[in-house]
Amino acid sequence: MFELIEMLTIGFAVGLSGALVPGPMLFTTIDSSMRTGWTSGPKVVLGHALLELVICILIVFGMNSFVGEKEISAISLIGGVILILFGMITMRDARTAATSIGSETDHISANPVVAGIITSVSNPYFWIWWLAAGSALVLKGLEISLLAAALFVFGHWMADLSWFSIISASFSKGKELMSSRTYEIVLLSCGMFLILFGSWFAIGVLI
Repeated sequence: MFELIEMLTIGFAVGLSGALVPGPMLFTTIDSSMRTGWTSGPKVVLGHALLELVICILIVFGMNSFVGEKEISAISLIGGVILILFGMITMRDARTAATSIGSETDHISANPVVAGIITSVSNPYFWIWWLAAGSALVLKGLEISLLAAALFVFGHWMADLSWFSIISASFSKGKELMSSRTYEIVLLSCGMFLILFGSWFAIGVLI
């Protein structure tokens, strides 16, 4: 019983430490929350969690043993380019969104579940973490039992859900107090971050 509680606690602590670090998922949550409301945070986490569920299943079947340095470089390059494009779209649509706060938009973050999947799958850190530390912790849990591994992943998800729900609720409320110009600046900042983050990975592979 103690080992099960330990795996749940480790999952929550590790998940929270990752969630608190600013990354593409954070800025997408901010963007989406200001466009579509407080439910965006949980929806972004749902998309993120669906991808992680698939990865955990693949880890159980030995996926991490087939991924080497070349594969990681390819992930970094492709993921970096996708994040750059995502950031450019966010910046392009910032002015339109700022003048139509609360309205529906064809921007990708209008579907937070899809946004959660895209920002996760295109984030090289996400893959590197799961193929290294994440896979090791899942396999450690499996040494105890399948339930222990599942509790680790569940704790990880609860940390993400808690933090990003707080972020989403805060920014969806703050949107009502912002001027159109301030709102546009926030969205432009989110887009710029995604471009810089993606460029850092893509250029790092090429040089």
